[in-house]
Amino acid sequence: MAKLTTTQAHEKIRRFCAYQERHHQEVRIKLLSYGVTGDAAEEILATLITDGFLNEERFAKAFAGGKFRMKKWGRLKIINALESRGITRNCIRAAMTEIPNDEYLEVLKSILKQKADGLQEANRFVLRDRISKFAIMKGYEPDIVWTVIRETYPD
Repeated sequence: MAKLTTTQAHEKIRRFCAYQERHHQEVRIKLLSYGVTGDAAEEILATLITDGFLNEERFAKAFAGGKFRMKKWGRLKIINALESRGITRNCIRAAMTEIPNDEYLEVLKSILKQKADGLQEANRFVLRDRISKFAIMKGYEPDIVWTVIRETYPD
């Protein structure tokens, strides 16, 4: 792509941010692809933040809510994904409020049941082990997973 002027890049990046929530690093990378670097990029970022096009907490909340509801990710996986994007601890904490505890447990029970129904396992202990590994890999806390499994699939 040819290098854009600062004004062109600013207009284009505003549309990019208006389309969906973005985080700062994603916008920096996009500006770099437009050929905007250094002070010009920082100035555009500052303007986007001031104008409300870029908000880290809003991004974190949208990300957490979306990954939980659409992909059924657990809190640990969401937190790791946000940390890898450089989101601050306070914003991550605020994002976790987007996941109500009762809904979280219902989704966990649902994915455990769905996984158990899909397995052809006669041994109850092997079944419990396999579905627990599945839920833990999706980012659910091991202690919560095992509590739910013990309630749903008792010895």
